[in-house]
Amino acid sequence: MKIHPLITDSDTLADFCEKMAESEFVCVDTEFMRENTYYPLLCLVQLGNEEEAAAIDPLADGIDLSPLWDLLCDNEEVLKIFHAGGQDVEIVYNFTGKTPHPIFDTQIAMMAISQSEQIGYANLVESWLGKTIDKGARFTDWSRRPLTERQIEYAIGDVTYLAQIFPRMLKKLIKTGRGAWLNAEMEKLADPSNYNADPEKLWRKIRAPSRNAMVLGRLKALAAWREGEAQDKDIPRGRIMRDETLADIASHPPKKQADLGKVRGLSNAWKDNDIGRRLMKVLEGAEELPKSEMPAKPKRGAPLGKEGALVADLLKLLLKIRSREIEIASRLLTRSDELEALAAGVRDLPVLEGWRYEVFGKEAVELVEGKLAFAVEGGRLKMAPIADIAKGPEEPAESTEPDPEPETDPETAQE
Repeated sequence: MKIHPLITDSDTLADFCEKMAESEFVCVDTEFMRENTYYPLLCLVQLGNEEEAAAIDPLADGIDLSPLWDLLCDNEEVLKIFHAGGQDVEIVYNFTGKTPHPIFDTQIAMMAISQSEQIGYANLVESWLGKTIDKGARFTDWSRRPLTERQIEYAIGDVTYLAQIFPRMLKKLIKTGRGAWLNAEMEKLADPSNYNADPEKLWRKIRAPSRNAMVLGRLKALAAWREGEAQDKDIPRGRIMRDETLADIASHPPKKQADLGKVRGLSNAWKDNDIGRRLMKVLEGAEELPKSEMPAKPKRGAPLGKEGALVADLLKLLLKIRSREIEIASRLLTRSDELEALAAGVRDLPVLEGWRYEVFGKEAVELVEGKLAFAVEGGRLKMAPIADIAKGPEEPAESTEPDPEPETDPETAQE
């Protein structure tokens, strides 16, 4: 495989992206820093196919990244391959307002062909190629220049190995017929709405302290305010205030700024500084959350109780059995909260739709409805219909042939 020198100018980048645009697929990875900033600082981009690869320096003076974004977001002919690509996709979205498409994530794909829940890149390389990755550069400061040869080699390895693994993985997916299972998962990964941090909706990601409209109204206002403060200062939102503190203030708002010094999670300085004054102003202007924005109540059937909890445990056991039998990660099929809802009588669930229903959901419903039971066969736990278990082992069928006539003793016959 040809490894190009580090790309630091616009013309070389444009030429390389033009070559990559002729490929059926291109593997993508990024190196970034986000510990101290609101937006991740993109420090390196790696691209490669089966024949060549290169690292691109987005921090190089005057470099125009437009050819890169055009390749990733606007070229529908080239499949973009990532491993655990959520943060990489987020970075592309931050620059362009668009996401890479079409997209394929090898971590998600591994869930469809093995029981690996969230396999790391090093383990992926070892399992498919039998190679061990040098992890020495993992915790490097990618923003520092110049980059060493070792750093660049480590970074490019993230796409050169991926370019070898993807075709093999694709063959296995085709062989198992599970490629279609992943379509919705990949589209979900590429959905721009996942990366649009709308300040007016961020409160939904915070564990709500109650369903009180006024409390939720304050929570919404505080979350939007915190986001603006973090963006203005270019620091992580948690540096302004943690979610737990935000929810606590929404539930128990201080009456005056001096009370902020008593709030757990805030420093004493908030009682008389500018940010404390801005916070109090937000609280004063907060309004009740409109009915149209009230979060939907969780889907629940009857209270689980002890028996329902046991049924949920049986469903989880069934999930383990089916995952083992068909070699699939249980997380790709369903989650524990879905199984608990199913045990409580809820039927409007993703696990009861499409391929998930055929593979697991149908049996799960039969178990809940008492049509399926556990059995042991050959020392292994399996599921079987109740009717089959009730029959027990089959006994030899009785013969319908007439009994043979007894042979006549010659001496008796003469008498």
